[in-house]
Amino acid sequence: MNQLIIDLAAILAAATPLIFACMGETISERAGVVNLSLDGSMLLAAMIGFAVALTTGSLLVGFAAAAMTGALVALILGGLSLSLGQSQTAVGFVLALLCTDLSSFLGARYVRVPGPAVPHTPIPILSDIPLIGPLLFNHDPLIYTSFVLVPLIWWFLFSTRAGLVLRALGDRPQTAYARGVPVVPLRYLYLMLGGALIGIAGAAYSLDLKQGWSYRHTFGTGWIALAIVIFGGWQPWRVAIGCYLFAALQMMASRSQSVMPGLPTQVFQVAPFVLMIVVLALVNLLASPNTARRLNRLPEPVRRPAERIVAWLAMPAPTALGQPFERP
Repeated sequence: MNQLIIDLAAILAAATPLIFACMGETISERAGVVNLSLDGSMLLAAMIGFAVALTTGSLLVGFAAAAMTGALVALILGGLSLSLGQSQTAVGFVLALLCTDLSSFLGARYVRVPGPAVPHTPIPILSDIPLIGPLLFNHDPLIYTSFVLVPLIWWFLFSTRAGLVLRALGDRPQTAYARGVPVVPLRYLYLMLGGALIGIAGAAYSLDLKQGWSYRHTFGTGWIALAIVIFGGWQPWRVAIGCYLFAALQMMASRSQSVMPGLPTQVFQVAPFVLMIVVLALVNLLASPNTARRLNRLPEPVRRPAERIVAWLAMPAPTALGQPFERP
């Protein structure tokens, strides 16, 4: 039982950077903007966050610099796509490559240099509660923040007027504009807010989960975060489940390495990414119209619960996602 609690706590910790990145991307895409620069933005923010924290001796300043880096990259994406009308997909992809190379160039002097790290901070009294204490209250402040972030984003999106407006930016921008909503400025705002969370996700690796900086420190994680947002149907709780699922797959791959030492280590490093792609493929298969038609052939007691599952999986993307806004 103790080992199980340790493993679950490790999964919660490992998923923390993904939680920040995926919540940031969820906000951006709910506002109608696809931020494909996510992977490169995380790398650059991880490097800058670590370098600034090392130079200043302040973790808070390091995380602030990382957040500003993510917001700046998002601002550039917005300037080229929202204002100049360029393809969000093309601009985001180019920015991802540019930020990746820039992080390697600027971060060369910081490779494998010891630096500051987020301190382990158990919560008094609560961390002593059997089972729940070691699982939820024996972490560091960044992990605690990730626990709060998911319900906070969910509450904002679905329980506030500002959240309703945000969702309208991605689903019905023309209608929102007709009601006096400044569509483009608000898209800038939420794109930069999402970018700031993505920047914090990068710093969460270099200052917490994978302490220090190295060449392509978080490479590939941003693309997984994009996939998880799609898997989660742009719903914060489902997206969070996807983050924890991927962290669990990474742990399983790590444990399997000791069981099967004969296999190359690269197999275990790649396995979680492959398994996540398989899961996404299965989700898309279940959500396809052909699956819905096949369900009609099932007996009534089986068909209804199956239809509920498929309906839960088949969450449509925001209607105007990735599309330029044109004033009527």
